[in-house]
Amino acid sequence: MTDLQKVELHLHLEGAAPPAFVRGLAAEKKMDISGIFDARGGYAFRDFRQFLDVYEAATGTLQSPEDYRRLTLAVLEQSAESGVIYTECFLSPDFCGGGDLAAWRDHLLAMREAADEVARAGGPAMRGIVTAIRHFGPDRARAAAICAAETAGDFVTGFGLAGDERRGRAQDFAWAFDCAREAGLRLTAHAGEWGGPDSIRDALTLGVERIGHGVRAIEDLALVDDLAERGTVLEVCPGSNIALGLYPGWRQHPIHRLRERGVKVTVSTDDPPFFHTTMAREYDRLAEAFDWDEGVFRDLARTAAAAAFCDADTRARIITQLEGQDA
Repeated sequence: MTDLQKVELHLHLEGAAPPAFVRGLAAEKKMDISGIFDARGGYAFRDFRQFLDVYEAATGTLQSPEDYRRLTLAVLEQSAESGVIYTECFLSPDFCGGGDLAAWRDHLLAMREAADEVARAGGPAMRGIVTAIRHFGPDRARAAAICAAETAGDFVTGFGLAGDERRGRAQDFAWAFDCAREAGLRLTAHAGEWGGPDSIRDALTLGVERIGHGVRAIEDLALVDDLAERGTVLEVCPGSNIALGLYPGWRQHPIHRLRERGVKVTVSTDDPPFFHTTMAREYDRLAEAFDWDEGVFRDLARTAAAAAFCDADTRARIITQLEGQDA
């Protein structure tokens, strides 16, 4: 499945940082973060709460625009190895400059320059979705939304909400989403992973067109049918859900049932080194679990391309590449 061209819509930039990269940054800065790694050198965590703690500790090594430039290059190189031709990365001003607009601009410029360098060399195209962190609270989400609105354009194309979806209600973040919408940004939000079906309904009140994860919709078939009727796209990350214990195995994951009921699903990796996955591995395991053939995966890529938060010319180029593969 590596050779199949892929479109990824749900990738956290910091969460995609290879452990070796983070250890290297920590050594340069003389930071001791050895406690976040396991005996094999990977990220160590027991559950979702500890995963968030480890994630934020790893992100603490990323302190300058140059760090983020190097990170972007490393992440896009990994994506290219799995056949990804277009990716959307969640970028948080809380991590990139502490919510300060001037610092955010500096970090964003470094990430964009790295992404442009990769694209010129024939690697994946990248767009950024500015993301508020739910468990940091609504006030910090407002600051993130202002950063998003002030830098909206052809690279920053969306706004979203990530973090612990069990904290607060989606409506607490309505101001931030209104701000982003007024700036012309397209909207997504994490829901239906640790929160149940009602968390998806709450997210829909924010006017989002995509839902990050959304898999627990399967617990309410009326909601599943509503998502299918609306055409809401789910950014499904099966390997992440399984690694964090949401489902016991690939055959038990609901992506197949959601797709069969007409919901638009896509496949992404979320935070791939944390979950020992890649886009190629996601495809391989889904093919094994559900007997999906290349035609199914090509359809998933086309669905993702149609749902991408990019301009019409970029979308047309992606679709042309996908169609060239199908020929």
